[in-house]
Amino acid sequence: MSGGQWAKDLAMGVRFAFAGGREGWVRALLTAVGVGLGVALLLLTTAVPNMQEVRHERESARADIDYSYTETKRSDATLIVADVDTDFGDKDIRGRALEPEGPRAPLPPGLEKFPAVGEMVVSPALKRLLESDGAKLLRERLPERIVGTIGESGLIGSHELAFFRGGDDLAPHIDGARVARIERFGDTSPTEATTDPVLLLLVVVVFVVLLMPVAVFIAAAVRFGGERRDRRLAALRLVGSDSRMTRRIAAGEALAGAVLGLVFGTGFFLLGRQIAGSVEVFDVSVFPSYLNPSPGLALLVGLAVPAAAVVVTLFAMRGVVIEPLGVVRTAKPSRRRLWWRLLLPLGGLAMLYPMIGQGSDNGTFNEYLVIGGVLLLLIGVTTLLPWVVEAVVARLGSGGVAWQLAVRRLQLSTGTAARMVNGVAVAVAGAIALQMLFAGVESDYTKQSQYDVQRAQMEVALSRNAPLDPAVAKFRDTKGVQDVYAYAEGYLGERPKDPDMGAEMTVGDCASLRQAAELPSCRDGDIFYVANAEYDKDTRKLVKQPGRTVYLDPSYDGGPQRQEVAWTVPKGLKEARTQEDFTGRQRGGFLLTPKALPAAAAQALKGQVYLKLDHSVPDVYDRVRNTATAADPLSYPMTWYSTRTADRYSTIRTGLFVGAVCVMMLIGASLLVSQLEQLRDRKKLLSSLVAFGTRRRTLSLSVLWQTAIPIALGLLLSSVVGLTLGAVLLRMTDTPVIVDWPSVLSMTGVAAGVVLTVTLLSLPPLLRLMRPDGLRTE
Repeated sequence: MSGGQWAKDLAMGVRFAFAGGREGWVRALLTAVGVGLGVALLLLTTAVPNMQEVRHERESARADIDYSYTETKRSDATLIVADVDTDFGDKDIRGRALEPEGPRAPLPPGLEKFPAVGEMVVSPALKRLLESDGAKLLRERLPERIVGTIGESGLIGSHELAFFRGGDDLAPHIDGARVARIERFGDTSPTEATTDPVLLLLVVVVFVVLLMPVAVFIAAAVRFGGERRDRRLAALRLVGSDSRMTRRIAAGEALAGAVLGLVFGTGFFLLGRQIAGSVEVFDVSVFPSYLNPSPGLALLVGLAVPAAAVVVTLFAMRGVVIEPLGVVRTAKPSRRRLWWRLLLPLGGLAMLYPMIGQGSDNGTFNEYLVIGGVLLLLIGVTTLLPWVVEAVVARLGSGGVAWQLAVRRLQLSTGTAARMVNGVAVAVAGAIALQMLFAGVESDYTKQSQYDVQRAQMEVALSRNAPLDPAVAKFRDTKGVQDVYAYAEGYLGERPKDPDMGAEMTVGDCASLRQAAELPSCRDGDIFYVANAEYDKDTRKLVKQPGRTVYLDPSYDGGPQRQEVAWTVPKGLKEARTQEDFTGRQRGGFLLTPKALPAAAAQALKGQVYLKLDHSVPDVYDRVRNTATAADPLSYPMTWYSTRTADRYSTIRTGLFVGAVCVMMLIGASLLVSQLEQLRDRKKLLSSLVAFGTRRRTLSLSVLWQTAIPIALGLLLSSVVGLTLGAVLLRMTDTPVIVDWPSVLSMTGVAAGVVLTVTLLSLPPLLRLMRPDGLRTE
């Protein structure tokens, strides 16, 4: 067969799709909508790499404090930047105080000019938040006058909360960690992140699991209206076309719908891209300009979708006999064979088996084997489901009229019923496997924090030279604060610069010191030493040299230069035994009560406050943050949590949630289109039943049963495949196999809920179709 004949037959099918009357273009429109929804999600996926790259570039371009402690000399091209990040409720707010030291000071991305003292430039999202009714506490913390908004180049997302405010007299607070002098913005020392094999496995599986349902839905969409189309093609046999030509014409019709679907998908994507700029999902937001698909991947989608439409149609029609007098789909269908359907999941297991037990310490995973194995297992769901539906419905017994109508319909078209739920089954199987994998490896990336959250729930680090006692008084007067433990902390060495020996110094009242060590007795004016703390090697040596001069806050080569503050080691010190403090570490060195600290030494210490809170007080955390800002604008309040999750793991998990939301929306929309297409296809049948006196309630129940039975079987099969895939993935990461049953049930419940919602939405069109006048014909 020549390529020219193929082209002519496909072109004839395209003409039938658009010039074949109402039936042709309605079918093409339904196909285009179904394909378009899948194409839009595929285009969104191809835009993800560019989105991540742009976010990373924006984050890198605005980097300021690099924590390298290198000293930069003041000039007319330097800028002092202070990290004044804060939180409001569960929202993170990025904040910077800026003090230019000359006319050539670098301007941060997104700003046109520096805000003056008392002024603030905010992100659009923060401006909306500050203007809202529930932001009273935040407005007290950020009282500066808003004089502008941060441009897109200075933000990583449309909903990011950020601000720049004018700074004043920041130089004395420079420490290289929270306050620094810089000459430019941008990451000066980017580091290459090492690839964790397990995290890479998570990323690969997430992409496969999220994209596989999309491919299934596109394959199902190109077969919309297949039964009516086949009946129309029978007329072609009367005018002399052979069976092969007829199939090629059918493929041309599907090709037309797929190409139109590409147009629709592009439109849906552009609309969704604009909408994406106004929403935030799991604290992730983007600007529309971030979502630019990779040209190569977009071209691949544009070529693959029409090609898939042709292949799927030809494959689907292999068992359909189109004769001049009608369509024979087999009066008695031959039973589906099971053996070749089992080969796919078994082949997937065979591809994954060599990587069992590798984990993080035994090499990386072969990405191609992982992708191939997961794909074969998920495709196995789509091949096994028609066989399962056929085997079960063939054995269903008698029942009410609605039940019999539904069962008989399923017995006549098990393939159509299975096609409708294939995407749901694949999505659920993949989701169950991912939930098992995430639950299994979560303990490797989620650690118990060392913080003692029973004794304290917040920590406030004061800036250098900030007075401690007034701050403590403010915290004690804050509503919701039960206990306040405060320390003035520092480090001392035997030399003022680059010391070889050193020890900690902690100043606090007796109640606070007892939280850090076991004291024999305590009154104001006492000095203790702790020599048995972990990692402390020099305290005992210094204690044995009473009268020796040591220096507080020594300077180090390449770091900020400090003023020399001397302190003499006294004699007759009391020994205390170490114990874990609020942060879970053992505090060593010298413990002083306030009267024992020389006034000159106070300037070399930084205040640290630990707070026990009453959680019954509304907004207690924000009240503490407001107090901290009032006491010291450069303070750093920190909320303590009992667990800590690795950032990269958390990012992947958030990406999964965002992708799952998009896929579930696609599932619902595609199912609704598929349901409406099937109802339209059965319009005359439903009208005939109503004309013969069948109750609408009976027909509605029959439609519900026709959906419920395949869905129940699909969810059962997907649970089995998902549990199997999850178990294999856990063994690949050398993790014990534990089934997260709540997650399994929740995934199946969500899928069932989506199907139920789609069924309810399809009832109004069903009721309109159930009218005797539907029998009218031209």
